Amino acid sequence: MPGLRRRDLPIRGQTQERTVTRLSFRGLLAADGPLILPGAHDALAARLIQRAGFKGYFIGGFGVVGARFGVPDIGLKGLGDISQAVRDIRAACDLPVLVDADDGYGDVKNVVHTVHAYERLGVAALQIEDQRWPKRCGHMSGKVVVPVEEMEAKVRAAVSERLRPETFIWARTDARGPHGLDEAMRRAERYLRAGADSIFVEALRSVEEMETVGRAFDVPLQANPLEGGVSPILRPEEYYALGFKVVVYGINLLMQATKTMKVALEDIRSGRLQLSGTGASFKEYLSAVGFDDWAQIEDRNAPRE
Repeated sequence: MPGLRRRDLPIRGQTQERTVTRLSFRGLLAADGPLILPGAHDALAARLIQRAGFKGYFIGGFGVVGARFGVPDIGLKGLGDISQAVRDIRAACDLPVLVDADDGYGDVKNVVHTVHAYERLGVAALQIEDQRWPKRCGHMSGKVVVPVEEMEAKVRAAVSERLRPETFIWARTDARGPHGLDEAMRRAERYLRAGADSIFVEALRSVEEMETVGRAFDVPLQANPLEGGVSPILRPEEYYALGFKVVVYGINLLMQATKTMKVALEDIRSGRLQLSGTGASFKEYLSAVGFDDWAQIEDRNAPRE
């Protein structure tokens, strides 16, 4: 589609010199190569992500509502429930985090309330989508999007009312499924003009569609290679070559953990216990949850008998 290149829309604050720190999402975007963000569905996953050496991570509704509440991502949980999970996960990991804020949980005032709530929890980046509530996972069928003017108003409110100018606001469109690629790209263009720092066209169906989006926009784009989803699964370097800076592996850890627990439960139920000793060792688990650090605090500060 002609006229969609956004070279006149730099990332907000891009012209200012910034020191890249551990807590700067914009600093991560400025670094070379793809930015890989594994998804954390709970605090233990977030700790493991940090220990594995990743620079940032992602918290999505799909993983949180499934792991914390045992329900699907179809709009059954809102800001009150999900923000509590974000709070607990953030307490366990201080890497820059991108949080899925769904549709902002209401109108423009609700969007601003959501942005402020997450900023106060130390969230570095948020994405807000144009689905109509109750929303559903972006790779599910049956999605409905709001009028583009409604989403534009949400974007303007989120950007203008954020507490910190460095908070990065992604505008996500789910229009590809119900309305096709051209409509999704038109919406993305309008969301950028409304002030979004970048856009995320969800559930692209082919490498060719990714090439089209990658050529059309000159802002940091996001790829979402969801296991079992509709988008092509590529290596991070391949997404980067197509023009996608951020690669979110939002549910990989959750899928692995779910399968592993099912197999372990079958082994226990059978009475064979053939898997005993094949998981993390007791010592490895204590290390993962920071036992040694707490033991040192106890040693330094506990009263001596």
